Amino acid sequence: MIKYIYEVTIMKVLLVEDNELIAKGLKYSLEQKEYQVIHTSYISETLEILKSESIDFAILDIALPDGNGFELYKDNIKSKNIPTIFLTAKDEEDDIVKGLEIGAEDYITKPFSTKELIVRINKIILRQKKNTIIQIENISFDMDKMVVYKDKKEIELTSLELKILHLLFLNLNKVVTRNDIIDKIWEWTGNDVNDNTVTVYLKRIREKLGTDIIVTVKGIGYRIDKI
Repeated sequence: MIKYIYEVTIMKVLLVEDNELIAKGLKYSLEQKEYQVIHTSYISETLEILKSESIDFAILDIALPDGNGFELYKDNIKSKNIPTIFLTAKDEEDDIVKGLEIGAEDYITKPFSTKELIVRINKIILRQKKNTIIQIENISFDMDKMVVYKDKKEIELTSLELKILHLLFLNLNKVVTRNDIIDKIWEWTGNDVNDNTVTVYLKRIREKLGTDIIVTVKGIGYRIDKI
């Protein structure tokens, strides 16, 4: 059986909005979705938060009582690689383009649908933070970290063994031919290898996994099946 597992963590959202009514409603809605929300109304207090907190996502108003949201983003948030949505009453095309050009993930204008905003936030965070783990029987492959586990214990594989196994996991239910593996080894290492080399590598990988999830398709190649 195959499982796709996603890391679940509490995301910390910085909401910089001086309209208390909007901020209160948005904070409540985000917290209902299990986000932790830190609300500020001024750039000055936002700067203090950025010094003391690890922020996963930012929602910034542009027109703030003590400055400009664009400048706040460019000078203090962008360098921290915090995905950001600009939330503002301004809907001029130049402002929208500017917000996206300086690096923001998205831009939404007031009045707005809270549901739509949360959908956009979810998509951005999923894209930024998703960590995909493919599990077959008792073997788990963290495809982003390139780490393999058996019964939650890390398996020590060489770099080349890991890449070969990764290739098989990328092609679940499909045969990866021996020639494909030979070509990939040459691409990864620059070394010419023969058919026997592939046999040796697959034997080592199987021994380290200690399972029979890798199927040999006689005379053709190898396959890992998902059920």
